[in-house]
Amino acid sequence: MKSRRLLTTSVAVMAALSLGLAGCSGSNPTTPDTPSVAPSGPLYTIGSAVIVSHPALQAVQDGFEEVLKEQGINYTMISENAQGDNSNAITIANSFASNSKIDLILAISTPIALSMASVEKDRPILFSAVTDPVAAGLVPSWDQAGANITGTSDLNPGAKPVSLVQEAMPNVRTIGVLYSSSEPNSLAQVAAFQTEADSLGVTLKTQAVTAASEISVGLEALAGVDAILIPTDNTVVASIASVIGFGQEHQIPVFCADTSTVALGTVATRGLSYHDLGRATGEMAVQILRDGVSISTIKPQATTSTELYVNPDAAAKFGLTLPAAMISDAAHIETTS
Repeated sequence: MKSRRLLTTSVAVMAALSLGLAGCSGSNPTTPDTPSVAPSGPLYTIGSAVIVSHPALQAVQDGFEEVLKEQGINYTMISENAQGDNSNAITIANSFASNSKIDLILAISTPIALSMASVEKDRPILFSAVTDPVAAGLVPSWDQAGANITGTSDLNPGAKPVSLVQEAMPNVRTIGVLYSSSEPNSLAQVAAFQTEADSLGVTLKTQAVTAASEISVGLEALAGVDAILIPTDNTVVASIASVIGFGQEHQIPVFCADTSTVALGTVATRGLSYHDLGRATGEMAVQILRDGVSISTIKPQATTSTELYVNPDAAAKFGLTLPAAMISDAAHIETTS
């Protein structure tokens, strides 16, 4: 079933959303009607941290807590945000490690998970929205958790983002990719993008940034490309309004692997539900806290399904008309007025 939503979106509103003023991912919000069970049992303290505020990461948090409430877990949450700064991530990790009251740590994003794993060696750490936990050294393999760490990955090999851009723009020749060189998750995706592009005869022009302050300069370096493709990069997605504004100004369609950005004005993506990713992580937490399951026995989980999200109105603002067949195939059609 297709979902249609009417959004009134301006650049200012998009900026506010990308800075984390929106509560959750557009396609899977937590609602007051979420079934819950009265909390019972011991009171657990959970330390949760994100690398930066943006809708997809908030959706992970929402999905995680939704499961705890449904299962009647009695908990209190300590939430921290590194504001896109790795030094802040290390400070937060040290703070959690020194807090003896914390029973479990939720690390949302690769940079946060790496920081937590570097200082906490005993208490359970659940990561989520980590693209490749094996390559990042968080777990030894996809079939084995670490001694005190496991979680869920947003690795999405079935998404084929370059093919999706080509489907939307059959004449595309050069795709610009803007990403943060300090995020291992982005490095893994860019490598996958390159392999896919090579097989399709499409040229990638990659542009790395090290901080949000460099995004404007990075975009200017991509001014001559046919389309822009953004991975699930925490630094760049947090500033997606700037990327969309640049694309509209230069009539360069912007695509992003993060599904939450389609509602904000990117053209399309074939992606996963970060809300569901958070729920899967929450189910792991229930096993650990309530059922006494050792975290070392819980294998990391990767994404197994994707859905197509499109925004024909956003495409039009970039001067692009999406193929009718692509719109017909979409599971989620966003509309912007």
